[in-house]
Amino acid sequence: MIYRDFGNTGVKLSILGFGTMRLPMNRVQDKEVIDEELSIKIIRRGIELGINYIDTAYFYCNGQSEIVTGKAIKGFRDRVYIATKCPMWNVEKKEDYRRFLEEQLKKIDVDYIDFYHFHSLNWQFFTEKVMKFQLIDEAIKAKEEGLIKHISFSFHDKPDIMKKIVDSCPEMETVLCQYNLLDRANEEAMKYVREKGVGVAVMGPVGGGRLSDFPVLMDVFKEIYKSPSEIALKFVFSNKNVSVALSGMSSVDMVEENVRIASSHNFLTEEEKHLIDEVINKRKAKGEIPCTGCQYCLPCPQEIPIPEIINLYNQFLITGSDRYRAGYQNIGEGKDDKRQKADACKECGKCEEKCPQKIKITKELKKIHKIFS
Repeated sequence: MIYRDFGNTGVKLSILGFGTMRLPMNRVQDKEVIDEELSIKIIRRGIELGINYIDTAYFYCNGQSEIVTGKAIKGFRDRVYIATKCPMWNVEKKEDYRRFLEEQLKKIDVDYIDFYHFHSLNWQFFTEKVMKFQLIDEAIKAKEEGLIKHISFSFHDKPDIMKKIVDSCPEMETVLCQYNLLDRANEEAMKYVREKGVGVAVMGPVGGGRLSDFPVLMDVFKEIYKSPSEIALKFVFSNKNVSVALSGMSSVDMVEENVRIASSHNFLTEEEKHLIDEVINKRKAKGEIPCTGCQYCLPCPQEIPIPEIINLYNQFLITGSDRYRAGYQNIGEGKDDKRQKADACKECGKCEEKCPQKIKITKELKKIHKIFS
């Protein structure tokens, strides 16, 4: 495993981090429940292989991720750094910061959190919540008391806003942002904040799973790399401003394969990056929807599986395979399948309010239904 400095925090992180938003789930009495035994096994295998950064959040896996993460690190606490996030959507007053922090410490069952993020920070949340409620003062106090070690934020806004937040708030020590070979918008901002000593963690290095099925890439690199995921991870690791890339791993095999990739010093060459650019530019011309599968848009009041439908559409664009059209047609067809197709959308706009990528979801759903019908 390769390790890198995390900004000026004094911490060295494995370049592969464990993101716990996509832990294996089971449906139990119409509810999605984490497969606890398997999830703990997967996380612990990652720790055994050298992963030392585990990222969770208040809402992940229907609020169960922090609890299972806490159980997984029992006996390994001195080997890992834990990152979780203050749920900014639910912060309505200054006292909420401490209330959520104390609740999360209990859920994870730890005495302190290494990297405590302001979750999904944009300029509105920063000005109307962080600054208005003086939450930085709360964070500094929690740090002085030893409840958190570092003040962090996860980021969903325009790149210039990332720089503006860091410039406005020097207490911010690390940032978590979107970055992959399909979405490089934050690249220059990442370099800017890294030069100011801020540690950079990356989410979505495989595009929320979109890049794991990318046959065009394999046509170009089939003699060199084993999978599109390997190419995607190596692309992110090749950026020296990235300290750690989070992968949402849902099996032991996936952990072992990703650790293999993260243990190789053979990053992408400039020629390989150029070839990737050519492939990506052709793909973007087809109009792919930049959904990462984060599921923040859910639940939909009409039970439309929004990320699943968008993924089917994106894969259809890439491959032209009718199996993705068939996958769409199968939605809601089973006896116990309560999901609805895209034409059930009532345009309430709730999904668009929560989408970090600012996708015009209602418009896209209409388009997808027309194409797949």
